[in-house]
Amino acid sequence: MGSLKGKRALITGGAQGLGEAITRELIRQGCSVAIHYFSSASEAENLKREANEAGVSAIALQADLRDTSQAESVVQRAVDFLGGLDILINNAGDLVARARLEEIDDAFWNRVFDINLKSAMAVTRAAVAALSAEGNSSIINLGSLAGRKGGHPGSLVYSTAKGALITWTRALSEELAGRGIRVNCVAPGLILGSRFHRTHTTEESAKATIAGIPLGRAGTPEDVARPVAFLASEYDGFITGVTLDINGGVYRA
Repeated sequence: MGSLKGKRALITGGAQGLGEAITRELIRQGCSVAIHYFSSASEAENLKREANEAGVSAIALQADLRDTSQAESVVQRAVDFLGGLDILINNAGDLVARARLEEIDDAFWNRVFDINLKSAMAVTRAAVAALSAEGNSSIINLGSLAGRKGGHPGSLVYSTAKGALITWTRALSEELAGRGIRVNCVAPGLILGSRFHRTHTTEESAKATIAGIPLGRAGTPEDVARPVAFLASEYDGFITGVTLDINGGVYRA
């Protein structure tokens, strides 16, 4: 695996859930990190402290990425602090709430898409110049098994947004390849131990899902963090436009 020591990464939603695990893994491998958060201020500061104790630079940056101007500001502050950008992790996202078709209004639809897709677009667009300047950089988007299979009842809008993110990854990889930027995606399945599933998945639903997982267990945030670090590394410089499924064998593309 290529070394990430000395590389510079911006992780959106990087202070809790999968983002926290990804940030920790990048810190462990020697990455300097800009940790974006929306409301997890104390968690972001703890990660910053851990990074400094490990001898790498870190900054915590608060923003609502649904606001394009705030998204652009986060990228600029990250680039200014890190002195450039090698890796962008578009992790920010949420199901928001379970809602079936008859319960979905325009405001809910737009909110879910803004959190999961518009934010990634705004951050990526703002980061492209800095990523291009390095000549060998990487974007990893956080999709979902829901974007592959359609998700459980009530996740219609979220599943659609994540499916769009997977397609956006393929299209973006083609557009940015000539600028030395690889673009890939990971699509996690049931990952317990994260705020997402504590909020949106019942114990009964989790048990039923695990019963259908060939490997016989749910995933952990670390199961996602390691592949993300791999895709970010220099070792796999010929991989782009790929969505890596991390689901214990539930979905096999």
